[in-house]
Amino acid sequence: MPHSGTHMGLGSWPARRARKTPDRTALVHRGTSLTYAELHDRVGRLAAALRERGVRRGDRIAYLGPNHPAFLETLFAAGLLGAVFVPLNTRLAPPEIDHQLSDSGAHTLVHAPGHGEGSATSPPYRIQVGVEYEELIAGAEGATRPDEPVSGDDVCIIMYTSGTTGRAKGAMLTHANLTWNALNVLIDTDLRSDERALVVAPLFHTAGLNMLALPVLLKGGTCVLEERFYADTTLDLVQRHGITAMFGVPTMYELMARSPRWVDADLSTLRTLTCGGSPVPGRLISTYQERGLAFQQGYGLTEASPGVLYLDAEHSVDKAGSAGVPHFFTDVRIVRPDRSDAEPGETGEVLVRGPHVMSGYWGLPEASAAALDDGWLRTGDAAGADADGYVTVADRIKDMIISGGENIYPAEVEDALLAHPDVAECAVIGVPDERWGEVPRAVLVPHPGTALDADAVLASLAGHLAPYKIPKAAVVVPEALPRTASGKLRKPELRRIHGESPPDPDTSEEHPA
Repeated sequence: MPHSGTHMGLGSWPARRARKTPDRTALVHRGTSLTYAELHDRVGRLAAALRERGVRRGDRIAYLGPNHPAFLETLFAAGLLGAVFVPLNTRLAPPEIDHQLSDSGAHTLVHAPGHGEGSATSPPYRIQVGVEYEELIAGAEGATRPDEPVSGDDVCIIMYTSGTTGRAKGAMLTHANLTWNALNVLIDTDLRSDERALVVAPLFHTAGLNMLALPVLLKGGTCVLEERFYADTTLDLVQRHGITAMFGVPTMYELMARSPRWVDADLSTLRTLTCGGSPVPGRLISTYQERGLAFQQGYGLTEASPGVLYLDAEHSVDKAGSAGVPHFFTDVRIVRPDRSDAEPGETGEVLVRGPHVMSGYWGLPEASAAALDDGWLRTGDAAGADADGYVTVADRIKDMIISGGENIYPAEVEDALLAHPDVAECAVIGVPDERWGEVPRAVLVPHPGTALDADAVLASLAGHLAPYKIPKAAVVVPEALPRTASGKLRKPELRRIHGESPPDPDTSEEHPA
């Protein structure tokens, strides 16, 4: 039945889809499945139970845990209540999670077993996925389902993205932002209603959630949720479930191609391979082409929900290295420092405008105003466009390091390194890595009279930063680091001197997290 209130948010999706395809499978996880009718029922019960626990319109509901149906159920239930969903990265250290819980003012934390116990910040309510969570849903049978009026302009998600000055900032993504992004995906990637999508990229990241799971559910397909990525397991899942679509970062696809299972794996059902995080190497494109598979690549950022540029499979070879052209409902400008438009082939900053661009940063009006310039989102990324409009991202103005699909901002790591009593100066740069694309490396200057132990300095970061953010190597230099006249580090010079590939690359199958 239609909602009596005006509900244009994500919370209405399960009900709308259940009306159209109630018996179609929505979610698969560990051998169990939910139809759209069952998903709609569980979401309604969860929303009613959360309301009984005091969740009201605008309250924040945080979720901490790996991919699981409860993640999506909590997201949709929050939407029904007019509440705001706050996904938390399971790879973060406890102090980082504490910051996001405190900063968002979370009313309730839904968490998987083994997650959240080390957090010093305690929201008023905690719900553990498992017996407690299931009892909560079962106990709401017959309860009146919430029917809050929700508009597209209401905030749906606060998704934290690390900032260039240290602390993570919460990008406020509205219901309309996420809906328009999903429409962009459906238009440009031709996802179908019979998709069986393997969701192995973390849902707490914008790409796994917004570039795959939500568009597939909007279309009425099936999401097969997997908690962690392992190459062999992924190849088995593709065959077992007849997977037609998946998203991954280049490292994931590289590990799949290196697996002993690659040669004999049945990949005949795959239609859509979407990749983001960094450009797909030419050799990897060729490896998949030999199996009759082609990549659809993209560029985006959390603040844009995240899709900005899209390179279809047809142009993955002749436009290799390009991030593509703007999505259908997206406008992109490449501008000079004076905000005039750059000429084709000229490098400038990427600006983005569209209905999928965030409304601002949570609780940070000055940062929001700086990021949103007259309706255009300043990405801080440098790029150039060719005469055909294909954009190639050339560098990251913000010095961000992308390691295995994870964003690492040097300023945050540098702040942590400077807390060590023996470190006088430091810089963090990205260095090439065969497996992860790039990994962070620290350049350290000791205080006079100290014998700086680089390994001990790096070890001191454990528990304070997510493991993937901790530099994999450090170089100790006796002299002051090169700086500009205004005191800023000259990162290009540091990369030239200290940016060679590190020895003994990590050979583990999972990202170092």
